[in-house]
Amino acid sequence: MNCGFKPFVAKQLAHWLYVSKVRSIDEMTNISKNGREMIKHLYAHGASAPIGKAESTDGTVKYLFLNEAPLGGSLIETSAIESVMIPDGDRRTLCVSSQAGCAMNCKFCMTGRGGFHGQLMASDILNQFISIEEPEKLSNAVFMGMGEPFNNYDQVARAIEVLTADWGFAWSPKRITVSTIGVIPVLKRFLDEQKCHLAVSLHNPFGAERVEFMPVEKAWPIKDVIALIRQYDWSGQRRVSFEYTMFSGWNDSKRHADALIRLLKGMECRVNLIRFHKIPDFPYAPSAQNVMEAFRDRLNSNGITCTIRASRGEDIMAACGLLAGEVHKTEVNYLHNEENSRYYD
Repeated sequence: MNCGFKPFVAKQLAHWLYVSKVRSIDEMTNISKNGREMIKHLYAHGASAPIGKAESTDGTVKYLFLNEAPLGGSLIETSAIESVMIPDGDRRTLCVSSQAGCAMNCKFCMTGRGGFHGQLMASDILNQFISIEEPEKLSNAVFMGMGEPFNNYDQVARAIEVLTADWGFAWSPKRITVSTIGVIPVLKRFLDEQKCHLAVSLHNPFGAERVEFMPVEKAWPIKDVIALIRQYDWSGQRRVSFEYTMFSGWNDSKRHADALIRLLKGMECRVNLIRFHKIPDFPYAPSAQNVMEAFRDRLNSNGITCTIRASRGEDIMAACGLLAGEVHKTEVNYLHNEENSRYYD
């Protein structure tokens, strides 16, 4: 909408929002008072503080935000999203949510088991960067929180534009990793349009087994996902990694390691092994540490770079696969909910 402002006001607005990270339009002091009043009449600042925070013994911090999604007419569904800040030396990585809940229904993921509750706008995604404590200390971001980023790609792409634009956060795309379960049509768009790193949730090299836990395998088999990725150059600054959560007796055998080696042979990539975090009513247990190490060593000895990712934030339900977003609809008194009080102050 054209408000009659000079073009330079747009730069001023962007600087206040994305560099200074002000919390109100009134703080934009180099814009005239009348101009600020006009902006307030037409727009809202949009920042929304988290309603809860949990701190892990390892320094990981999980934030809880409320999200309101229109259902039509005057109806609004109130749900919750969670973001996780992971410290590692001088680095501060934010694990960002792109949806409220998730529709992909992976059997081992608390987010997927909770169902889908709404899309996030780019502003909701960016709010996670702006409204946490000490946002200026963030060094990296991973779109690995709640939701499948490629099922909300347009809004994710808009958020990435702000994060990487000179007039926005001015981050290098190398500071951002986007994860996907393997939504092939959107994956191609991402690979053509973005310079960010890619992480693919793989978890089993055999399609007939993968589909047991990951229904997406029916629509977009992992072999086809990898065939598409192979068409792109990974020798430069952009990287691709494959996430592999390990379950005892399901995907941690020598047979699985060898199949994974065949699947990825010749690719410039990395495999991250992730210890499974137990969830209710799920029959599998995490692989033993020595099994994970043997799996890692077999991949490395066959030319596939492989590491075991350190588990962070498990004690506050912030580790991989544990984000659940317990608030739904009118449960806005979440912080006083007895069942969850051990997680949030």
